[in-house]
Amino acid sequence: MASGISVIVKYLKSFIASLHLTYTLLIMTMMGIFIFLNYHYRFERGFLATQPSFAGRFIGYYLLYLIPFGAAYLLQKIIPENKIEKKSVLFFLLLFIAPAVFAFRLSYSGHGSFVKMFWQGDEALFWLDCINWIFRAALTILIIFCIWKAFDKANKTFYGTAATGNLKAYFIMVLCMIPLLALAATQKDFLAMYPRAQAIQYLSLTNKPLHYVIYELSYGFDFISIEFFFRGFLILAFARFAGTQAILPAACFYCCIHFGKPAGEAVSSFFGGTLLGLISYHSKSIWGGLVVHLGIAWLMEVAGFMGHLL
Repeated sequence: MASGISVIVKYLKSFIASLHLTYTLLIMTMMGIFIFLNYHYRFERGFLATQPSFAGRFIGYYLLYLIPFGAAYLLQKIIPENKIEKKSVLFFLLLFIAPAVFAFRLSYSGHGSFVKMFWQGDEALFWLDCINWIFRAALTILIIFCIWKAFDKANKTFYGTAATGNLKAYFIMVLCMIPLLALAATQKDFLAMYPRAQAIQYLSLTNKPLHYVIYELSYGFDFISIEFFFRGFLILAFARFAGTQAILPAACFYCCIHFGKPAGEAVSSFFGGTLLGLISYHSKSIWGGLVVHLGIAWLMEVAGFMGHLL
């Protein structure tokens, strides 16, 4: 257990020591500006999420993700030891495809008509949420698998599926988050968002305990695709072009998908995404990151329930 933590600390120290100061400051400044503009003008929650058309949502989300993700790579020109293969067509192809995959994931809602064929009223609302997570997660993993099969199958196992060692260190990391989540559970913006399952209490469902379990499992399934995308695809596919310099652009992208959540969560997601990306880069595995991500997500649900009760 101690050795697992010490290895992660070693990775982190080495990564921090290798950071280019000016580049890092530019990235932090850029993301600070994006976070301020989003929460000041309610861009994601007040504009993008309310777009009525698929095209409007897709273009908006695509630009929201492409601009910081692409800028993070563009700014690497100031790094003397920049490892990106400037003339690689595949790099630029993947750079433009990646935001499109996640924008499509958030924008597509055609499966809603399928739900309405089988359920009505509150049941339809419940299953629409659950199937949204399952469908979008499965779609994301399928697209990433196709990219891997087309471009990387000969070079590596499917992004992030390499076996990992002892997972105890990752469970310790989850436990360390409990005090912070207990503090978060006292904040109004956190309780307005969590628990996500609080939506069920307003629905007239006949067997709510079962529905809560299904809801939380479906919610958790979504995080599997998040890890495959951010710690698998964005780290391991791009590492062949950029090495460890793939980590901060992925963290910028990861931060932006949290713009509809409390501001503190968006800020912390940048640092959490950096740490999980670093672990994935060295271990070639998403499983440790999945333990951390999923564990924290469900702890946030528990913290939200407790915060509303107390």
